[in-house]
Amino acid sequence: MSNRNIVNGRIELSEDEFKSTLFSLLGPQTTLQGQIIIPKTYGPVIIKTNEEKMIEGAFESCMFKCFMSCTLGYGLGGVIGLFSASVNPTITGPDAKQQTAREVFRDMKATTMSHAKNFAIVGAMFASIECAIETYRGKSDWKNGTGAGGITGGLIGLRAGVKAGLLGAAGFAAFSSVIDYYMRHR
Repeated sequence: MSNRNIVNGRIELSEDEFKSTLFSLLGPQTTLQGQIIIPKTYGPVIIKTNEEKMIEGAFESCMFKCFMSCTLGYGLGGVIGLFSASVNPTITGPDAKQQTAREVFRDMKATTMSHAKNFAIVGAMFASIECAIETYRGKSDWKNGTGAGGITGGLIGLRAGVKAGLLGAAGFAAFSSVIDYYMRHR
């Protein structure tokens, strides 16, 4: 130890001494790539390329999440609207006349599109708000979904009044919390 250089209270090691010290501290399952020390503890270490990082960043962006939520919401709303139109006719009662096939399909199209549009808007709102909250907080946990659910439900319910907005916020926040808990603990 007497022949080593001490600079600013630190001992300087040669590259061979550094590698042997690293080997003795971390064991034989380490990889030295550049200046990054990667311990191999749970399988092989895979370092992502810049292209992989760029694609992963695009898929994790707020714009992509919002687009996908809007698209999937539109599809799910369309399916629910089609089911709803098939089991709930709009013309009923004693004065109802027999509907033609054209009227039935026109009614089904209107109901399907209405549900699809509404689900798309809700999905886009929720995803955008959740992503904004997650970006602001810098964390990915249950609080983001609960907050986004509360804000989304409140904004949707606010069209019917303040009381409906508060109930919508509480209901959507509770629903978001339950879904988030289920998805994280399954």
